[in-house]
Amino acid sequence: MANPGATGTVQEAEHLVASLRSHGRALFWPSVVLVGAIGAVSYLYGNLAVSWQNLAVLIGGVLVVVLLWLLPLLNWLGRRYTITTRRIVLRRGFFIRVRQELLHSRGYDITVRKNALQSMFGSGDVRINTGLDHPVVLKDVPNADLVQGALHDLMERSINPIAARRQAAESSAPDESIVWEDD
Repeated sequence: MANPGATGTVQEAEHLVASLRSHGRALFWPSVVLVGAIGAVSYLYGNLAVSWQNLAVLIGGVLVVVLLWLLPLLNWLGRRYTITTRRIVLRRGFFIRVRQELLHSRGYDITVRKNALQSMFGSGDVRINTGLDHPVVLKDVPNADLVQGALHDLMERSINPIAARRQAAESSAPDESIVWEDD
């Protein structure tokens, strides 16, 4: 449904296109550390002769889990990319939240960069160059090529709304092709 804007123009409602995080394989090594730390602490705790050594093993295990598993997990959970029909919203941070928005109507250049591991998993870094000092990077998003194509389409629709309306009207119009019949 269309909403009249402040300038009297008709604007379409904003819809969610995608909500993304970095690829889940970022949690592989922290999970290996978690399993290893729990295994080492459970094996060593109680097997040492002096009680302070048992306590040191326990404290060391907790520190390893917090630093090498919990902090990477919170970092991964604290970064989210939301793509709507009007903008891209980048959120990062857990206790101190930072939110950045890029409007499709402003136009930008999109590049996908993949290393060998990212190519194997179908993910990649989507670099969005808005003409500012530093490009915005959606780090290691799954289906990076699909994200790039969707952003190109959304940007084109936002920059040229008349062509987008015409395209929508053509796709919803019934097929009026000429049918030839033999007599």
